[in-house]
Amino acid sequence: MTSEVENLVSEHLRALRRDVSEARLDLKDVKSRLTAIEMQVATMNGRMDRFDERMARVEVRLELTDA
Repeated sequence: MTSEVENLVSEHLRALRRDVSEARLDLKDVKSRLTAIEMQVATMNGRMDRFDERMARVEVRLELTDA
């Protein structure tokens, strides 16, 4: 009976290792995708800042706001 219990425990441990390994791969994928999204957001923020600066210059040139 002890051998059967050891085999059962070993089988469960192998399954747990496989699940943890899959979770690590999934987490790695999520991290890389999040990094890509963060980079896109940073790029968009930079573009929006430039648009804001350009719009402010246009408003000043058209005398729509105070300089």
